[in-house]
Amino acid sequence: MLWGEDGKPLAVVEAKRTQRDARVGQQQAKLYADCLEKQFNQRPLIYTTNGYEHWLWDDAQYPPRSVQGFHKRDELQLMVQRRQTRKPLAAMPINVAIVERHYQQRAIRRIGETFEQDRQRKALVVMATGAGKTRTVIALADLLMRANWAKRVLFLADRVALVKQAVNSFKAHLTDASPVNLVTDKLAQGRVYVSTYPTMMGLINEARDEKNGGLRRFGVGHFDLIVVDEAHRSIYQKYRAIFAYFDSLLVGLTATPKDEIDRNTYSLFDLESGVPTDAYGLEDAIAEGYLVPPRAVSVPLKFQREGIQYAQLSEDEREQWEALDWDDEGSVPDEVNAEAVNKWLFNADTVDKVFEVLMTRGHKVAGGDRLGKTIVFAKNNAHAEFIAERFNINYPHYAGQFARVITFKTEYAQTLIDDFYVKEKTPHIAVSVDMLDTGIDVPEVVNLVFFKIVRSKAKFCRW
Repeated sequence: MLWGEDGKPLAVVEAKRTQRDARVGQQQAKLYADCLEKQFNQRPLIYTTNGYEHWLWDDAQYPPRSVQGFHKRDELQLMVQRRQTRKPLAAMPINVAIVERHYQQRAIRRIGETFEQDRQRKALVVMATGAGKTRTVIALADLLMRANWAKRVLFLADRVALVKQAVNSFKAHLTDASPVNLVTDKLAQGRVYVSTYPTMMGLINEARDEKNGGLRRFGVGHFDLIVVDEAHRSIYQKYRAIFAYFDSLLVGLTATPKDEIDRNTYSLFDLESGVPTDAYGLEDAIAEGYLVPPRAVSVPLKFQREGIQYAQLSEDEREQWEALDWDDEGSVPDEVNAEAVNKWLFNADTVDKVFEVLMTRGHKVAGGDRLGKTIVFAKNNAHAEFIAERFNINYPHYAGQFARVITFKTEYAQTLIDDFYVKEKTPHIAVSVDMLDTGIDVPEVVNLVFFKIVRSKAKFCRW
């Protein structure tokens, strides 16, 4: 028995031998719970275990579910109290100061129905980039907190820049939650915690000092809601232990079109393939005027599309070709296909042509005097450096400030990202690889340059 401070039962534990299934004691434990409820007028939660596997059954709310261990006493006490104190989600008003758009409020209501009426503990929301996913889950967290469904919330992102971005959003729209950036302050306390996956994995695995009894920073029941930003299968494959460890409600966010989400992602949220909890696609957002369609400008780059053949080069280009270090044996190929062009050869003329188109036809700001904020997507870090170098050669009057490389290899990259957020500050062109593709929220960006072939609809969809 696990007892509360008031002497009433919080949970009953039925333990079986390690060779037996942990769930075989469920009916036995239920009978114990029946008797304890009659005696103490409080129904305890039910644990069944074989020492390795643990199952929790709050038979007043949900079917049995696998958990990684026992909840702390105050967490059990809160779970029992919520049977009487939590309010119906459908009757709770949504804070329109956080979200005012109909599809955002619809998504929150659908998640609420999933949790309350369907008794499901997982939800997946598909929402187009720029439609306000983060604000939607902030309003959801606010609703769950006011309804006494959630005391603490964990928001997970896959990059440090996205963690800082989410912390700033929570501070702006839910200041009472005291958002904590676990990447920079692992011991801070609050109601909303924001972290990268590796940071949270480290906090789960490491024990605290002896003064705290060697307890982990967070127990299995520490969070009532976990929000997964940019939910996709690769995250779950690598960091699935996080979601197995915490016993909480789970909401996944993604901008990937619902027909492009793989079947395994749907199964991770216990959903039918192709049927998310709620969806608001790019077409809907454009049709209703919340987003604008992109205007594609194609630059005729023969090398990138068709590859390079030595026989078709000019004399000067052949000399450059032969001077390249192709391999250790000094052999020179007769051709390079389109896929391999940027792996071996960065063509200055190609980069110069792209920048010429960008600087003349790109969207301008400041009354047409300056190119608007722009992201250039390079193939790799060396390619990004080459692109920035060519810009500085062609536009030296910007003194190396206008276009800057921002990749995972860039030291103090976050300071550059912070400056990139500000409309009037340099850099105005960010040359990146994968760091600024999904999840980064910079409304000032009006131009995108794809300097590599992109086949992922999660990253780029030609309108």
